[in-house]
Amino acid sequence: MPKRNKFYPIIDLFAGPGGLGEGFATLTSTSGDPVFRSVVSIERDEHAHQTLTLRHFFRQFDAEDVPDAYYAYVAGEISLDQLIDGYPTAWAHAKASSLRISLGEEQHDNVQKLISHQLGKTTRWALIGGPPCQAYSLVGRSRMMGSPAFESDERHFLYREYLKIITDHRPPVFVMENVKGLLSSKVAGELVIHRILSDLSCPKRAVRGTENGLMYRLYGLSNSCTFSNGLDPKDFLVRAEEFGVPQARHRMFIVGIRNDIDVTPATLSPSEPPTVYDVIGSLPKIRSGVSRTKDSFELWRSILKESEDAIWFEQVAGFGDETLKTLLARTIERIDSSPKRIRSRTYKAPTTMSDWYYDERLRGLQSHEARSHMPSDLQRYLFAATYAKAHAVSPKLKDFPPGLLPEHESARRSKNIGMFEDRFRVQLSGRVSTTITSHISKDGHYFIHYDPQQCRSLTVREAARLQTFPDNYHFEGPRTAQYHQIGNAVPPYLARQIAEIVKEILDGLPED
Repeated sequence: MPKRNKFYPIIDLFAGPGGLGEGFATLTSTSGDPVFRSVVSIERDEHAHQTLTLRHFFRQFDAEDVPDAYYAYVAGEISLDQLIDGYPTAWAHAKASSLRISLGEEQHDNVQKLISHQLGKTTRWALIGGPPCQAYSLVGRSRMMGSPAFESDERHFLYREYLKIITDHRPPVFVMENVKGLLSSKVAGELVIHRILSDLSCPKRAVRGTENGLMYRLYGLSNSCTFSNGLDPKDFLVRAEEFGVPQARHRMFIVGIRNDIDVTPATLSPSEPPTVYDVIGSLPKIRSGVSRTKDSFELWRSILKESEDAIWFEQVAGFGDETLKTLLARTIERIDSSPKRIRSRTYKAPTTMSDWYYDERLRGLQSHEARSHMPSDLQRYLFAATYAKAHAVSPKLKDFPPGLLPEHESARRSKNIGMFEDRFRVQLSGRVSTTITSHISKDGHYFIHYDPQQCRSLTVREAARLQTFPDNYHFEGPRTAQYHQIGNAVPPYLARQIAEIVKEILDGLPED
């Protein structure tokens, strides 16, 4: 039966696939009961919402009581309709709390009623989430610069929907997340971050132009000062790798505490992160596929074997880099013993963070299937991964032999002027990964596996692990949509640590 213990309600806006909410959901009390539950999670993307709803279903149950039918569904043994038919009440609860809504003026009254209904009379709850961040991101701004639509892009102003909900419901605490690019983004020549911080401090003034005493003190998660008392906007930046996440992911987190609440929040406690190898090294070895043709191991092998007779291989030999030359020759020689399969469901416990990732009830590993790549890119991946293995650094375009550079002029121009010179980026085995972004959904060039004998980009499950999603977290939609969801999410392991801070704040408030 679905669990019905006492918990702090969470309202999760712009929830994506649920990474931030998942971290809160994993926090339990000393008795093992969940501390938080997302009573309203709002997301407008179709596939992310499907993922979110399924996870809300999963969270209706204690870990040991999750129905076998859930594991049968994620294993592909039964349909979603069969799962729903078996547990209609739990699914109805999941649907009631996971909502596909485009936040905005048209839906404001509806959202206000939904939140009020789900909160009831409780006064101890938290608002979490952040507006879509593409327009704030450094990459997004570089792409849109000069576009007349940029300054009027709705994504600049969706945070105002967050403000309206704060104004309507007066949460005792909120956590707002956004991208690092927010620190330097400007609208009409004004830094966006200064306006947002001012608005979050006094939300009714921002929304309605009135002063009514609703004020918030704003805190970072790594500095106990308030924004009005010496905190620099940069102090809201959280570097996930400093808190046990195997990924160099830098995001802004703003914690707001209502002014009538005399509580100073704790800060995150630094911890050493695991490496890429620690997190994904235990996953089965697989090879990439070959695109635009009928794939086979024999074809894949022949493409890589041909590297030794290619012009670029001779160019590497001419560089005088004996370490790389020797390692390349050895790797090509061993291609015959490379994995023959492009997917695997073989599942075993990881050696690191096993309690976090592993679920012994899973009927095989999910979403561990390699993408296919063009023959020319396969040789580039072979070179890049071998270079990284030889020198413990991912090669820049200037390190590539001329014969391996892409044919298009932009690549050669990038090499000469230093733009996008890490176009082919290897995720180094002995370090944390670079930021897993939604760009992983478009191609694998920035997310090359460190093992040259696998010669591929990261799988969905590997990306999910680097984002610290548990292995039983099932992503809905086509593979491109799954990558996109993962890249846009908050790492649940970091979110859990934030949840501990929010719990301490709410524990200090009077009973409802």
